Amino acid sequence: MRYRDDGRVEIDNNAAERALRDVALGRKNYLFAGSDAGGERAAAIYSLIGTARPNGLDPEAYLREVFNRIADHPVNRVEELLPWHFAANRTDTLERAA
Repeated sequence: MRYRDDGRVEIDNNAAERALRDVALGRKNYLFAGSDAGGERAAAIYSLIGTARPNGLDPEAYLREVFNRIADHPVNRVEELLPWHFAANRTDTLERAA
């Protein structure tokens, strides 16, 4: 009904279902996080992976780069390492080098 009333609404929710597929497939694996804190850490990593893809980043390469930088990165500027900021900064750097 909503789709019929507003043509801007998607006819299906396939995009949302595809985004949640990784969560559904790994659900049983999450039982072995070890603790609530381990589960929260796993959720944070999955969130980073899930947001790296839509920002045009290879999740493995992105996490590798973040892990290499995080020890020397100022804690008050950690948001610069989030996928959307990282992608924008990487693009700016590439444009300046060209």
